[in-house]
Amino acid sequence: MQAAPARNWPLAVVVTVRDFVDRVANSSPARLALIVFALVIMVFTLVLSLPAASRDGHATAFHDALFTAVSAVCVTGLTTVSTALHWSFFGQLVILIGIFVGGLGILTLASLMSLMVSKRLGVRGKLIAQEAMNAGRLGEVGTLLRIVISTSVAIEAALALVLAPRFLVLGETLPQAIWHAAFYSISAFNNAGFTPHSDGVVPYESDLWILVPLMVGGFIGSLGFPVLMVLLASGFRFRKWTLHAKLTIQVSLILLAAGAVLWGAMEWTNPATIGHMSLGDKITHSIFASVMTRSLGFNLVDMNSMHSSTMLLTDALMFVGGGSASTAGGIKVTTLAVMFLAIVAEARGDNDVKIYGRTIPQGTMRVAISVIMMGATLVMIACGLLLAISGQSLDRVLFETISAFATVGLSTGLSAELPPAGVYVLCAMMFFGRVGSITLAAALALRQRRQLYHYPEERPIIG
Repeated sequence: MQAAPARNWPLAVVVTVRDFVDRVANSSPARLALIVFALVIMVFTLVLSLPAASRDGHATAFHDALFTAVSAVCVTGLTTVSTALHWSFFGQLVILIGIFVGGLGILTLASLMSLMVSKRLGVRGKLIAQEAMNAGRLGEVGTLLRIVISTSVAIEAALALVLAPRFLVLGETLPQAIWHAAFYSISAFNNAGFTPHSDGVVPYESDLWILVPLMVGGFIGSLGFPVLMVLLASGFRFRKWTLHAKLTIQVSLILLAAGAVLWGAMEWTNPATIGHMSLGDKITHSIFASVMTRSLGFNLVDMNSMHSSTMLLTDALMFVGGGSASTAGGIKVTTLAVMFLAIVAEARGDNDVKIYGRTIPQGTMRVAISVIMMGATLVMIACGLLLAISGQSLDRVLFETISAFATVGLSTGLSAELPPAGVYVLCAMMFFGRVGSITLAAALALRQRRQLYHYPEERPIIG
C-alpha cells in the first residue's frame, strides 16, 4: 500500500516545480527571470568545477569556476584564468554553450522555462516577454521567442561560414578551423569577448578577413532583438521603423563614429599602442576599438598601455553599452538618447520631449534616470570595495568595474590579479549589469504600489 506513492515521487516533484514556476511567473515574471539566470549560472559553475573541464584534469577552484560561469552566461568575457590554456575542450565547449544561452537574454530564458515547465505562458509572463522583445500583441510572443533563437543561430552560422575558410588558409586543420570559427562567431554575436587562443585576436591585428566579421557580428548583436525584428520586417525603410529602432541605430552609429575618431586621435602618436603603425592599420585599430566598447570586448592593444584620457573615453563608451534587449550591456543607448532629448527640451523650454513626430512619456524619462543612477551607484560601490581589496590605482579599478558592469570584457588584467573577495565583487557586477537594474528592481519589489491620492505640488530649487 505504501509503494505506489513512492513510485510517483518524480511526478510529484514535477508538479511541485510546475506549480512554483506558475506561481512566481504570475506574481512576478521578473523575479522568475532572476531565479532562472542564477540557477543557470550555478549549473555552469558546477560543470566547470569538474576535473574534466580543466586541461590538467584537476578540479578548478570554486571562485574561478564561478567567475568564468558568470562571465560566460552574462556574456562578458572577463577571465581569471586563460580560456585557451586552463580549460580543456570540454570546458571550452561548456563556456561556449553558456555564452549562447546567456545571449538569449534573461527575460527570454524565463519565458522559455515557463513554457517548458508549464507548457504555457501566463498573461503576466507574456507581458514581460512582450516588453522585453517589443512585441506588438501578446499573441506574437511565442512566435517572437522562436524568431529570437532562429535569428541568433542563423547569424552565428553565417559568421562561422565566413571565418572558417580564413582559419584554413592560415594553416589550421579542418576540425580546428570549424571549432575556432564557431567559437568566435558565437562569442562575437553575443558580445562575449571570449577567445579560444591564448593571445586572443592580437595575431590577426591586420587581418581584415578576421576583424571585419567580428566587428559586424558584434555590432549587429549590440542592436538588440527588437531592432533586428524591425529590420527583418521593414528592411531599410526608415519611416516604417519603430522609434526604438530609430534611436538605437542612430545613436549606435554616432557613438561608433565618435568613438573611433576620438580613440584614434588620442592614441595616434602613442608608440605603445598604434603610434608605430601605418595609416591603414591605425584606422582599422581605431574602428575596432570603438566597436569593442559597444560590449564586445576583444582587444588588439594592451589596455594598460593606453593614455589615461583614452581609458576614460573607453570607460564612458563601455558604460553606455549597446541596445536594449540585446547581447550588449551598459545603461543602453536609448537611455542616453532619452536623457539627451530631455536636456534639449529643457533648454528650449518645451514641456514635452519630442523626436520623429513622437512624444516620449514622462515615465520613460524617470526610468532612464533610474537606470543611470543605479548603474553609477553600483559602479561607485564596487570601485570602493575593489580599491580596498586590491590596493590598485583608481584608473585600473574603474576600468575593470565598468567593464564588468557593462558586460564588455575589456581588461587591464586586474581580474586575474584579484583575491577571491575581489572576484566575487566583479561576479556581482556582471550579474547586476546583465539582468539590468530595472529587472532587478522589479524582481525585488514585493508588490506594485497603487497610489490612491496625490500631495500638493511644491518645486524645490534645482541647480
